[in-house]
Amino acid sequence: MQHPKEERTLVIVKPDGIQRSLIGEIIKRYERMGLKLVGLKLFIPTEAQVEEHYLLDSGWKEGVGKKAIASYEKKGLKPSTTDPIAAGEKVLAGLRKYLTAGPVVASVWQGAHAVEIIRKVTGGTEPLTSDVGTIRGDFVLDSYQMADTDSRAVRNLIHASGSVEEAKKEILHWFSEGELVNYRLVQEQILYDVDLDGILE
Repeated sequence: MQHPKEERTLVIVKPDGIQRSLIGEIIKRYERMGLKLVGLKLFIPTEAQVEEHYLLDSGWKEGVGKKAIASYEKKGLKPSTTDPIAAGEKVLAGLRKYLTAGPVVASVWQGAHAVEIIRKVTGGTEPLTSDVGTIRGDFVLDSYQMADTDSRAVRNLIHASGSVEEAKKEILHWFSEGELVNYRLVQEQILYDVDLDGILE
């Protein structure tokens, strides 16, 4: 059985994050939480890679469509469609264009509750409603409404895996096993060793 400290998750800094020179800030936020970077690469994804990434979950299109519609209704706004699949397809089309617009940085992070911690630090999908103190809440002013008005994807800097299962699939999609590095950080002794052995000289 895998120890919780070995949990891994995927993060992609999207083209807007690269263009705004926020790579270091984003990495710093995750490192400060105690997570360990085990994979990192810069590249320009293809449309096929982006589509395959989002459709690794067969229910993604409908789920994201429902989420988009609900977000509109919660704000008292009328969505462009009430069909979740159509709404999801619109989101996917925007993401294909958005994520292939320039380079992205994909990274794999490891540590206890890595998926949940990364998502908490990153903030909600819609920057407008993300809490201050999260990456999206601190650095982005975009919203679903603005994105729809401009017929584009929401610019929210980062993709972060939504669950442990999703993370496993996404990591396999973007990284080969040889691109992931197993090593020990000195700080892991403080974070994980049961009795803090060896601190005193």
